[in-house]
Amino acid sequence: MLELRPTCEHCNKALPPAALDARICSFECTFCAACVDAVLGNVCPNCGGGFVPRPIRPAKNWKGEAFLGKHPASTQVRHKPVDAAAHAAFAAALTKLRPENR
Repeated sequence: MLELRPTCEHCNKALPPAALDARICSFECTFCAACVDAVLGNVCPNCGGGFVPRPIRPAKNWKGEAFLGKHPASTQVRHKPVDAAAHAAFAAALTKLRPENR
């Protein structure tokens, strides 16, 4: 089950469970869309993968207790600002590849 991490790992912007600008990689590294676009170039600094919009967990119990009340979002903040120059060097070759080909 997704953790639904509470903030962007780079800028520490709040990303509540219903945030439309939350982005995750396949390891659930979580960043805001602005950082993914402007700083990371769609390359995860932790694994090199790409990002997709984070799904929104229903706030209401529509069926089978699969909702935030039963499975709340994480409260653990993982604020690890990215060194832009180091990331640019790391991501240089990766940005030429589509995420599904990395």
